[in-house]
Amino acid sequence: MKVVAFNGSPRVDGNTAQSIQIVFAELQKAGIETELIQLGGKKVFGCLACGKCWDSRDMRCARKDDAINDLIQKISAADGIIIGSPTYFSNVSTEVKALIDRCGFVNKANGGALLRGKVGAAVVAVRRAGATFVYSAINFFFGIAEMIIPGSSYWNLTVALEPGEVQQDGEGIETFRTLGRNMAQLLQQLQAGRKA
Repeated sequence: MKVVAFNGSPRVDGNTAQSIQIVFAELQKAGIETELIQLGGKKVFGCLACGKCWDSRDMRCARKDDAINDLIQKISAADGIIIGSPTYFSNVSTEVKALIDRCGFVNKANGGALLRGKVGAAVVAVRRAGATFVYSAINFFFGIAEMIIPGSSYWNLTVALEPGEVQQDGEGIETFRTLGRNMAQLLQQLQAGRKA
């Protein structure tokens, strides 16, 4: 089993990435392979609303001038997906929004086959407020894609500004650890169900 995570922050080792790594540690303990993709700062563009994905239905976006199709392939090969984002004016980063919109349309154009039944988890970093909007935006995407969302002991967020401040957020760390354990258990249960 494999979980791929997207760090939507331009900070390669900022609080979002470090939060994802806390979740990863629990997944790895359960024997689940993990991969972190640096999305923030990557060349990704918004949806053009061209509708060509509905014509081709080939699990790809018609736009070929950025990295989105490569990211869609990573998602296709994964059993679980983590989308991590900092809080930018009470919403996800631009790169996360581009991924959600374009991957979402490709998924819908292909009858939901790209994402349905995969496990999805949000990881959010915030300085002060607005994180629940980010958490909601990512989970709305997972929900409409018919993905399965594991819970945790609190919403999956850390209150941290400067890189590394997540390490001082005890409640945030425990929330991410619990998320990782719950995500691992859910993935294992789904795999066992498929084999039965």
